[in-house]
Amino acid sequence: MSKPIVQIKRLHKSFGDVEVLKGIDLTVNEGEVVCLIGASGSGKSTLIRCVNHLETPTSGDIIVDGVDLEDPKTDLNLMREEMGMVFQQFNLFQHLTVKKNIMMAPVDRKRMTKEEAEKKAIELLKMVGLLDKKDVYPRQLSGGQQQRVAIARSLAMNPKLMLFDEPTSALDPKMTGEVLQIMKKLAQDGMTMIVVTHEMGFARDVADRIFYLENGIIAEEGAPAQIFTNPQYEGTREFLRHTNLNV
Repeated sequence: MSKPIVQIKRLHKSFGDVEVLKGIDLTVNEGEVVCLIGASGSGKSTLIRCVNHLETPTSGDIIVDGVDLEDPKTDLNLMREEMGMVFQQFNLFQHLTVKKNIMMAPVDRKRMTKEEAEKKAIELLKMVGLLDKKDVYPRQLSGGQQQRVAIARSLAMNPKLMLFDEPTSALDPKMTGEVLQIMKKLAQDGMTMIVVTHEMGFARDVADRIFYLENGIIAEEGAPAQIFTNPQYEGTREFLRHTNLNV
C-alpha cells in the first residue's frame, strides 16, 4: 500500500466574507497523479496554493509527507523545498540564462554545490528537450519552451511532490502538447503530482484519480474511466458536456 504524501482534512479558506473552500478532504498517495477539474472559480487553484501555503488556510489540516503544515513549529520554507510548483505564468528570472534559472534554488538553499547544480541542470534540460537552449535567456524562448524550463527548475530540488496550477492555460495548442508530454513522462516515472487542469484528455489518460470541484467542495471523485464515462453528479455531467476532450 502506497503511503500518503498529502493529507488534507476539513480545509476551509475564505477571502474576507467569501468562503472559497468549504471543507475539503483529500489524500494523495506516493506516485499518484491527481487531477483537479471544474469551472473557473470552483476553488481548484486556491486548493493547490494552500498545499504549499502560498495561501494560508482559514482552518483545517494539511499534512505533507507526515509533517503538519499548520503546526507553528513547522518550517514552511523547508517544506516548500519538497514541493515543486509550476504556475500558469512561467515566473522565470529574465536576467539569468536558462541553465542559471535551474541552478539557482539548489545552490541558494545549499542543497548542491555549483558543480552539482550545473550537472543536474544539464540532465533536466536533456529531459525536457532544451539542452541546446541552456545559455539563452527566457525572452528568447517560446511560451512552451519557457514552461518546460519552469518544470525543469521545479525538478532541480528533487521534490517529493509536484504541483501544477493550469500550466498550459497561457499556451497555444502546439506548445500545450509539448508541456503535457513532459508531464506525462514525469507521471510514468512515478512522480507524485497534483494537477489543476482544463486539459481533459490529459486528465483522462494520465490521472489515477480525478476530483471535480464545484463551489468550493469536492462534488465528485473517481477514476478517469468512471468520471468520463459514467459521472454520478449532474454538475460533473454538465461540466464535461461543455469541455473539449482532446489533448
